Amino acid sequence: MKKALLFGALALAAITALPATPALAKATGPVAALDTDDDGTVDLKEINKSATDLFTRLEKDSDGTVDIKELKGRVSKKDFKTADPDNDGTLSKDEFLTMVSGLFKDADPDNDGTLDAKELASKKGKALLRVTR
Repeated sequence: MKKALLFGALALAAITALPATPALAKATGPVAALDTDDDGTVDLKEINKSATDLFTRLEKDSDGTVDIKELKGRVSKKDFKTADPDNDGTLSKDEFLTMVSGLFKDADPDNDGTLDAKELASKKGKALLRVTR
């Protein structure tokens, strides 16, 4: 009985002495702000939710679109023009989310459908964050 208790205590001590792994660590920074399902990564659904919220906040004139001024420097003129296929000088919510989807894909070099902290910290990840927060 004493051996079993001693063995159990030693096993518990060994487990609690292990360092926290990234999978067990609580996400911080952009991941924590966007990760609504608390899985430690950000997927396209979570990005689109945040981008939709931003679109709604920036769309001040209630015309259902944002123009380059309303985006307040979040995208370059070149990227805006690319995201505006009808060349009307504005982005509808669908056009905006299509642009966000492309930025998400660019920021996901391993093509696993999720972004971790390292991917969000990359140049392409930061470009994505500018249009989602």
